[in-house]
Amino acid sequence: MSQPGERKLQILQTIAAMLENPAGEKITTAALAARLDVSEAALYRHFPSKARMFEGLIEFIESSLFSVVGQIAADEESGLKQAELMLAATLRFAGKNRGLARVMVGDALVHENPRLQARINQLFERLESSLKQALKIAVAQGALPQDRDCAAQADLLVSYLLGRLQRFAKSGFQDEPLAHWPAQWSLLGR
Repeated sequence: MSQPGERKLQILQTIAAMLENPAGEKITTAALAARLDVSEAALYRHFPSKARMFEGLIEFIESSLFSVVGQIAADEESGLKQAELMLAATLRFAGKNRGLARVMVGDALVHENPRLQARINQLFERLESSLKQALKIAVAQGALPQDRDCAAQADLLVSYLLGRLQRFAKSGFQDEPLAHWPAQWSLLGR
């Protein structure tokens, strides 16, 4: 018999695996229960709603990404290198977690509770804030011009990130998020 925490994790892992289907079918509790070979009622013993299941996935994305972002900010002195590593880490995370990439771009959240998309938007706003701070450090270090609009560049970096994630999801996971990364960063990091 699995522990409640183990079953919750199994439910979240199963949803993430189901989201890896390039066809992108809507995740239903019936399909999820069938995949896990449990009743729908068993799912609701662990999560009060399907929205809470998706919130669990978003919490995992947040904790995974921001633990790495925080580590980068703490370990790397160069502001420009911080921005590069933060962006690359997010792209790498999405490439390794296809189902979660669909959550990040909002594909998996269509027809779900609107607060889920708002939470993903907050995730990207927080990432943009971290990138902006890294760019300000780069300006202070002389790696970027003093008149650089760090907010505009951070916005550009997040827009690039969202575009790469969208292409990855919409290509059926064929167009890898880090494709052309070194050449593209040399343009983005100027």
